[in-house]
Amino acid sequence: MPCTKKTDYLQSLSLLQWPLSYLVIFWILQPLFIGLLFTPLWLLPTLYFVWLFLDWKTPNQGGRRSAWVRNWSIWTHIRDYFPITILKTKDLSPSHNYMMGVHPHGLLTFGAFCNFCTESTGFSKTFPGITPHLATLSWFFKIPFIREYLMAKGVCSVSQPAIDYLLSHGTGNLVGIVVGGVGEALQSVPNTTTLILQKRKGFVRTALRHGAHLVPTFTFGETEVYDQVLFHEDSRMYKFQSFFRRIFGFYFCVFYGQGFCQDSLGLLPYHKPIVTIVGEPLPLPRVENPSPEMVDKYHALYMDALYNLFEQHKVQHGCSNTQKLLFL
Repeated sequence: MPCTKKTDYLQSLSLLQWPLSYLVIFWILQPLFIGLLFTPLWLLPTLYFVWLFLDWKTPNQGGRRSAWVRNWSIWTHIRDYFPITILKTKDLSPSHNYMMGVHPHGLLTFGAFCNFCTESTGFSKTFPGITPHLATLSWFFKIPFIREYLMAKGVCSVSQPAIDYLLSHGTGNLVGIVVGGVGEALQSVPNTTTLILQKRKGFVRTALRHGAHLVPTFTFGETEVYDQVLFHEDSRMYKFQSFFRRIFGFYFCVFYGQGFCQDSLGLLPYHKPIVTIVGEPLPLPRVENPSPEMVDKYHALYMDALYNLFEQHKVQHGCSNTQKLLFL
């Protein structure tokens, strides 16, 4: 049973370093840092927490992105592992702001992470003058150190104040929302193209209020890199997953991929290409208080655009000609 080559090994370690970094910061660094309060080095955490208090609103006011962090070489290892690419169908003018729907969620959203939170796939060269912001759970920005790490990559809070700020300060901002949310993660299994979208209309309402153009995207391969164990809604495990979500904001998913050696199981994703297709922007008027009928109209137009985007590219990127995009 041959094991991975040296280059694959480095890429595999890079993939593990990404989720493990969150665990290390949350469970090791933070307790140690707080423990310094009871040592002669108490001034260090005290100064940080004072600064944290003064900086509390920054995630809702554009964040603090770092070109240096977005260009770390580790992101290229993650990109090359699958590999991950981005494909544009139309240019995005820097004179407008954009609300981008990111589909599907997948389990770990590798495609959106590499394409919009790093420069590993060349976003700035592909869309010059556009500043991407991928929105995620708001409570991440209440955690010391993790908030700095996320803001450095251009990640923003999915809260309404944070999105309103980005869409009302300057132009050329692209705010990406994984519309299906954590509920879609539970449906992330290979050979499925089902999206939770029919009742998710808040992003359309926000785009109308700011006159931001809607941009549909679809990431082929996102649901193919892991197998997931699905549980019946009446099972204890499913009830535990629902309880976990109420506490932490996301589901506890049971999934597996490959190991370091061929034909072995593990937590590494499968080597399968991930391609994010960025569709043509849908212009929206600016309406301070859009009516439900207007929201429904542009939501339907967005779903049509997303469906057509999928149909135009599905065969080229691994789907059968008969496979359909389903909306729940």
